Amino acid sequence: MTKGRGGGTLLQGRLALMPPAISARDLSRSFNTFTAVDGINLNVEAGQFFGFLGPNGAGKSTTIKMLTGLLAPTSGSISILGRDLVQNPLEVKRQIGVVPEGMALFGKLTASEYLHFVGRMYGLDKATTAQRSEELLEFMGLADERKKLVADYSHGMGKKLALAAAVIHGPKVLFLDEPFEGVDAIAAGTLKAMLQGMIARGATVFLTSHVLEIVERLCSHVAIIHRGHIVANGSLDELRAGVQARLALPSEDGTIHPIASFGERLTLEEIFLNVVGATDGSTQGITHPEQELAWLS
Repeated sequence: MTKGRGGGTLLQGRLALMPPAISARDLSRSFNTFTAVDGINLNVEAGQFFGFLGPNGAGKSTTIKMLTGLLAPTSGSISILGRDLVQNPLEVKRQIGVVPEGMALFGKLTASEYLHFVGRMYGLDKATTAQRSEELLEFMGLADERKKLVADYSHGMGKKLALAAAVIHGPKVLFLDEPFEGVDAIAAGTLKAMLQGMIARGATVFLTSHVLEIVERLCSHVAIIHRGHIVANGSLDELRAGVQARLALPSEDGTIHPIASFGERLTLEEIFLNVVGATDGSTQGITHPEQELAWLS
């Protein structure tokens, strides 16, 4: 089946023939006696906008560091675009872009110098690096700050520069750890448009964020990690249907959860709270008993 000239269906057909953009098998990471990630299995297909969620300390950043080669796994295997990360680290890293948790920018360089450095490190020639650097600085609203030292950038400006550096070489897979943290609404809108454009051209985006509304608007598929284990994984519709089905079961007192009864469309926040609450052994589902702090009353 085709759709017009260069239409979306043609792209989807090509993507379907590709190996998974990201594949992790029995992936674990331990720090002394603490296991941060415990034997997870994960498949992200090419062209997906994939959200990776979890509470603080669940293992999100540890997983991203392993998937991008920044941290060696204790056990398990990782392949990116069909290539084993351990056996082909440089080949894989040329195909990916990363905005890590701490950004890791070089503060003693200007924004322009930093992008030139990153572009050359990825093997771009000088002319291409210069052209893309200027385009990215304009796009990110940093053109007037190109000669300012990165150390003098605000947190939000640093986020935009880190994202510019992550995409300067045209990666096929982009890893983003809290990319919208500290970014103003106008800049966030620009970044969202850029990411959606990358998806439309067949790239894959792997996103972690605590802002679930952003994940719900952008991502087609979501996995939830909790205490080092994947506790939910699928499209938003699949996750929504799974939670709805569980809520439709009578509780111990025989009552039906009102969301299941009235057929309301669950938000990602409600899905997340229900899945994590169920994993914690909570019988309350989405609604939790209110906790009071007497000294605030």
